Amino acid sequence: MKITPDTAMLVDSSIYIFRSWFSNDPEDFTDHQGQPTNAVYGYTGFLCTLLEQTRAKEIGLAFDESLTTSFRNEIFPEYKANRDPAPVELKRQFAWCKEVAAALGLAIFADNRYEADDLIGSLVRHHRGEGKHLCVVTADKDLTQLIAGDDIWWDFARRNMLDREGIKNKFGVYPEQIADFLAITGDKVDNIPGVPGIGPKGASALLSHFGDLENLYARVDEIAFLSLRGAKSIHNKIKANQELVELSRRLTGIYELAESVVAAPQISRGEINEEALNAIFDKLNFGPMLRRRCLNL
Repeated sequence: MKITPDTAMLVDSSIYIFRSWFSNDPEDFTDHQGQPTNAVYGYTGFLCTLLEQTRAKEIGLAFDESLTTSFRNEIFPEYKANRDPAPVELKRQFAWCKEVAAALGLAIFADNRYEADDLIGSLVRHHRGEGKHLCVVTADKDLTQLIAGDDIWWDFARRNMLDREGIKNKFGVYPEQIADFLAITGDKVDNIPGVPGIGPKGASALLSHFGDLENLYARVDEIAFLSLRGAKSIHNKIKANQELVELSRRLTGIYELAESVVAAPQISRGEINEEALNAIFDKLNFGPMLRRRCLNL
């Protein structure tokens, strides 16, 4: 696996903002009014490291703005209902992160109806159609479903790059099976129900045998005769929860035609706006070291 400056980098920004929020003490990073800037400081450092390592010419940054307004909430109102809303101190920093990224000349994607996953999925669809080599930068396994050919899923913080075969080795299913896999197992983080009592091992075994959910339900009575531990119980659970699986599958798939991305899918890096960058850094009370890094990208 190799990343070159021509690789199209698609970044799941929110995960790295949250990581910075939790890993950097807010008391150590404040603006002139005493408001915390820890998340934006960490995220800016992440962007610097990513760009220093890759020298990417094309990079798109996707942000989540649809925790309660996603189209998935229309399908299933309880979707992500178990998550606490982000505190005001963090919401404010999301806006600052976008300001910094814009000053660095980077393409920003955010939408009230579509999650970052869908925005990245829509970017993948467009730029794959243009024949580009793609790298999705995230730690979220949901986004592995977008990987095909020689594309890369990159858990940047853990320095873990996976291609299609690597995803199969790590998660037990191929990228094109991930959405079906999650529809069976459910996802506690996103409050997706799945089938009670069937975990990752059972789901991967089923999909290894049947390929996908459509084939599984077309041949559902075969499950009881498979050489799986508790095959009869798994058969009963799968059969009894078909409607729940179908609902979950509508939530786990990534939408790839987000209108805002289709209208403006460009991710080529622009010039750094030094004046804007200095202004936001002055506002956030950032020191010279991070400033120099940014200006030298």
